[in-house]
Amino acid sequence: MPVKGRIVRISGPLIIAENMQGAQMFEMVRVGEDRLIGEITRIRGDKAYIQVYESTTGLKPGEVVEGTGAPLSVELGPGLLGTIYDGVQRPLPLIAETIAKDMPHRRMFIERGVDVPPLPRDKKWHFNPQAELGSKVEGGDVLGTVEETSLITHKVMVPPGVRGTLTWLAVEGDYTIDDVIAQVRVNGKTVDIRMSQRWPVRIPRPFKAKLDPTEPLITGTRIIDTLFPMARGGTGAVPGGFGTGKTVTLHSLAQWSSARVVVYIGCGERGNEMTEVLERFPKYKDPWTGKPLMERTILIANTSNMPVAAREASIYVGVTLAEYYRDMGYDVLLVADSTSRWAEALREIAGRLEEMPAEEGYPSYLASRLAEFYERAGRVEALGSPERMGSVTIVGAVSPPGGDFTEPVTSHTKRFIRVFWALDTKLAYSRHYPAINWLLSYSAYTDLVAEWWHKNVDKRWKEYRDEAMEILLREDELQEIVRLVGTESLDEKDKLVLETARLLKDGFLKQNAFDPIDAFTTPEKQFKLLKMILDFHRKAAQLVEHGATVAQIRDAIGRLYVEMVKAKFSIKNDELEKIEELRNRVLKALESLEARLG
Repeated sequence: MPVKGRIVRISGPLIIAENMQGAQMFEMVRVGEDRLIGEITRIRGDKAYIQVYESTTGLKPGEVVEGTGAPLSVELGPGLLGTIYDGVQRPLPLIAETIAKDMPHRRMFIERGVDVPPLPRDKKWHFNPQAELGSKVEGGDVLGTVEETSLITHKVMVPPGVRGTLTWLAVEGDYTIDDVIAQVRVNGKTVDIRMSQRWPVRIPRPFKAKLDPTEPLITGTRIIDTLFPMARGGTGAVPGGFGTGKTVTLHSLAQWSSARVVVYIGCGERGNEMTEVLERFPKYKDPWTGKPLMERTILIANTSNMPVAAREASIYVGVTLAEYYRDMGYDVLLVADSTSRWAEALREIAGRLEEMPAEEGYPSYLASRLAEFYERAGRVEALGSPERMGSVTIVGAVSPPGGDFTEPVTSHTKRFIRVFWALDTKLAYSRHYPAINWLLSYSAYTDLVAEWWHKNVDKRWKEYRDEAMEILLREDELQEIVRLVGTESLDEKDKLVLETARLLKDGFLKQNAFDPIDAFTTPEKQFKLLKMILDFHRKAAQLVEHGATVAQIRDAIGRLYVEMVKAKFSIKNDELEKIEELRNRVLKALESLEARLG
C-alpha cells in the first residue's frame, strides 16, 4: 500500500508532511490535488521533508501527499535523442503541445501537474533481434538493436540485476516501448523485458571495469587539444567571470567534439541563454557526418526561473542518461552549464531545511555532492556481451562571482577534476577568444594521451607541445621586466621569445568559433601549425646565436609573418601541404638571411 500523509508546512519548494510512516529516503511522491512531483530528502519520526520539483504556489496545509514506493528515476529507451527535457525528464515540447490543446491562451507557460511520459508511447521502433533463444543472459547483454536516429543505433539491453535463461524473443518487426520484446526465466519466474527500463538517478549504473583514459576527446579547439587536452572519460571545468565566453566554449565542445552522444544540461542559466541553445542546436549540423546535430544530442533545460529543486535534480538526470548510452558502447560528452547555479540550489534547499551552513552559506556536503557527480565520469568496459567500451566525459561550467577562483564551488571542483580551462576576463576584454588563460589552466591527461598523438599524428607532438608551453611561460616572466624597464633592455634571445609568443597567441591560440574554417581544427592541422611556428623559432634562435637581431629576422620573413598568423583560417583542414609549403618558405627566407650575414 502506498504511503499517504498530509501537508503540515510549506516553505517555498520545501514541504513537510506528517503520517508518512513507511516512507523511504529519496522516495518520489505526488503532492496535493495537482499531484506535483516531489522527493523525500529527510525523515524525522512520521514526518517527511519533501523537495517539490514544481511550483508550490497554491498548495495548502492538509492536502494529501502520496508515496510511489520508488526513488526518483528516469525512463531509458529509444526516443531520448533529439528531445528537450526539463530537470526531472519531462519532455518540454510535448508539454507545450498538451497545454496548447487544453489552454491555447497559455501556450507560453508550463502548467503545474502536467503529466506527460518522457518517451512516446505510440511510436513504433523497428527491432532487430540478436540474441539466441535458450542462452544464458544477464544485465547488459544486447538482445537486439533499434535505429534510434540515422547517427545512433540503440542497443536494447537486459536491465542490470536480471540474470537467467532467454525463453522468448520477439521476431524482427515494429514495436512500441511498452511491448514485451523478450522473456527471461529467473529462479522459476518469467521476467518480461521491454525496450525501455527505469533507473534511479542518484545511483550510478554498474559496469565491469574502469579503464585508463588514454584516448583524447578531440574538440577542434587548438588550445584545448594541444596544450590542455581532455581524455575520453575525463573530467573538466570551465570557470570564468561574466562575459568570458563559457557558453560559447561549451557550445563548441558540444558541436565539434568527437563524442558520439552529447547531453547538454542548462542548469539554472538565464532564460535568454537557454533559448539560444534551444534555437541553435536543432539548426546545427554534425561536423563529422553532416546530419542534424540533434540526432545525437539530448537537451535538459532548467532555467533560473524554473523551480530551484528541479535544478538540483537536473545534474543527476543528465548523468544517468549519459551512463545509459555509455553502456551501449558510445563515447558520451556531458556538458553542465553551470554547476555554480546547481550549488546555489543546494544552498537554498539546505537553508529551508535549516541545516548548519558552511563557507559562504553553502551546505557542508557541497564537496561530497560535487565528488558524487564528477566520479560518475570514466571510460569503462560495459556489462554484458558483446564486449563494449564506452565513456562519459563530464565538463562543467563554473560561474564564480567576480571571477574569483578561490570561492567554494571553484575550489572544491578543482579537487575532483583533472582538466581546468580557466577563462580570463582580461583576455576576453582584449578580444582574445577562447579566453583560456594558459598560465592558470592545466591538464593531468597530457602524458596519458601523448601515446595516441604520437601514434596517430606525429611522434614529436609532446616535444613541440612542451616547447610551446615553455615559450609562453617565459614570455610571462619577461613581461614583468618589460613593464619595469622596457623592451630595449632585453637581449635578442629574449626579444625572440616575445616575438614567438606573440605569433603563438595570434596564429595558434586565438580561434574564431564562428569562422567556417577556423571553428574546427583537425589534430593533424593543429600539429602542422604548431610545428611551423616552432620551427621558425628554432631557426631564428640559431640566427640570434650568430649575431642576427629580431628586427632583421622580421624584415627577412616580411609578409610571411602575416601568412603564418592567417594560416589558421586561410588554409583548410584538408590542405596540410599548404602549411608545409609556407613553413618551407619561412625557413628559406631565414636561410637567405643567414647567407647574407655570412
